[in-house]
Amino acid sequence: MALHRFFFFFSLTLLTTTTLSLFEPDPDSISTVYELLPKYGLPSGLLPDSVTKFTLSDDGRFVVYLAKSCEIEFDYRVRYEETVSGRISYGSITELKGIQVKRLFIWLDVDEIKVDLPPTDSIYFKVGFINKKLGIDQFKTVHSCGVSGSCGGSWKSFLQLPGMMNEAEMLITE
Repeated sequence: MALHRFFFFFSLTLLTTTTLSLFEPDPDSISTVYELLPKYGLPSGLLPDSVTKFTLSDDGRFVVYLAKSCEIEFDYRVRYEETVSGRISYGSITELKGIQVKRLFIWLDVDEIKVDLPPTDSIYFKVGFINKKLGIDQFKTVHSCGVSGSCGGSWKSFLQLPGMMNEAEMLITE
């Protein structure tokens, strides 16, 4: 009887380990961080387009290197440091360092990012003891930081009417 229990628990453990490993992607088959995120059930637009390289260890710890620090406007302004690190597992990033969100006049560290399993239209950001639910659509495409390192500078050219020149352009053409 004890032998049957041993084989039952051994089989159950083997099945559980095999099932969980099916969710974990093969790190050798991933060439960019934008391919890595969807393989873990996360949207590729969580990081800006300025990633220069990344590392991923077997235990899920990762480090992402950006060309420079960067700010992007989602529902909230988000700041990325030159180095972003954490631990990735299917559907979540924990132990996150290097990403902050601006609330009023204060920058707060984002500690975790999670999605629902099975997937829904929501993504969750943990900032301290606060969990904020946002629509996942704004994170499905990779955003650019722009030339200045922040999206804020791009609004000036966006709001300018066609045919209008700013003062710098007038001086150059005169």
